[in-house]
Amino acid sequence: MKMIDAHQHFWHYRSADFPWITDKLQVLKRDFLPEELGRILERNGVSGCVAVQAAQHDKETHFLLDLADANPFIRGVVGWIDLEAFNLSEKLHAYLPFSKLKGFRHILQDEEDPSYILRPGFQKGLDVIFERGYTYDLLVFPHQLDGALQTVRNFPEAPMVIDHLAKPGIAKGEIHSWKEKMQSFGEFPHVYGKLSGMVTEHTWDSWKPADFLPYLETMMEVFGEDRLMFGSDWPVCLLAGTYEEVKGVVELFLEGFSPEVRRKVWADNAVRFYSL
Repeated sequence: MKMIDAHQHFWHYRSADFPWITDKLQVLKRDFLPEELGRILERNGVSGCVAVQAAQHDKETHFLLDLADANPFIRGVVGWIDLEAFNLSEKLHAYLPFSKLKGFRHILQDEEDPSYILRPGFQKGLDVIFERGYTYDLLVFPHQLDGALQTVRNFPEAPMVIDHLAKPGIAKGEIHSWKEKMQSFGEFPHVYGKLSGMVTEHTWDSWKPADFLPYLETMMEVFGEDRLMFGSDWPVCLLAGTYEEVKGVVELFLEGFSPEVRRKVWADNAVRFYSL
């Protein structure tokens, strides 16, 4: 069965570029590049991936696009751009030759203001990228979902995807308030969800695949079989599990579904959303 990893990262590690990689995340303090991931994908039967930004500067986007040009298995790139920049349109025009640039992301989870996404300049920037045909990845915590929901309402046809299930408190078994917030997104067919980033929201050394089933079931209830996609979140996932273990969580969840549904979640939905 064709498989696409819709969410992973690359970097040349420099502490100044990745302040979020603290001493607690020691395993991430090295380079992670396509040569390494390519072997992992081949071993797991994954034919392609989407590289997502992990640093917030323009050179990050160019770095990922260069890697995509040199490695055909990188099917798409979700880069970073300053949505509030005065020359946003000019910057986007410079990206026109890069067909593998599919969308953008901002690390909203690190913003103290839970309504940061609703800043007028940010919303104006989103309007510009959507007009140009780009997608947007929503990286938020549950307490930021209200702003994300309003944004979804503000752009009723713009392709958006919620990364990492919006990072519910899985380690503490927190599900009810998260589930209530997530259910609001079900009525918006232009919004997708990524089955990614789960293991790092649990206790890193004591999770079991079955622990994630209630959260995955909720995602299927909310988004349905046509709006879910698999993402490994490699190499961040290595804090709590191997690539195989992370993939195994989604495999367990999909066991009871038809081959058609599995094809959609493993590949077809990502291909459609990102125009891979």
